[in-house]
Amino acid sequence: MNSDLALPQLHDCRRLFLRNYEIYINIGVHDYEKRSEQRVFINIDLYIPLTLCMPVNDLLEEVVDYDFMRTSVANRISKGHIHLQETLCDDLTRDMLSHPKVRAVRISTMKPDVYPDCEGVGVEIFKIKDVTQDTPVA
Repeated sequence: MNSDLALPQLHDCRRLFLRNYEIYINIGVHDYEKRSEQRVFINIDLYIPLTLCMPVNDLLEEVVDYDFMRTSVANRISKGHIHLQETLCDDLTRDMLSHPKVRAVRISTMKPDVYPDCEGVGVEIFKIKDVTQDTPVA
């Protein structure tokens, strides 16, 4: 279980997540990586204040739709080749934090096929909006 909800800024939040979203994308800095797609796993955690996502009438409009995460990934991937996983994580983080209901985000990416002797290599980022100014802080 993720302990982020124990942070004071997130104590009043609900966590939505997208786990091990497997996609094939053009990513990498090496010539051989630029010639074909690579398998990448993406994990996204969104932290939404409970006051902004308490479904009173059991309606999708009362919460953040999971499709927001998948669509944001698809939109970023459609822009073309990405050199670094860091760039992908940063771009997705910016997109997730642009949603007015999202207070914080954790995103990780992993390329599982880079080395034969490990599960994968990847990057993770975590950002919280400054609640008073509604801007991301590190």
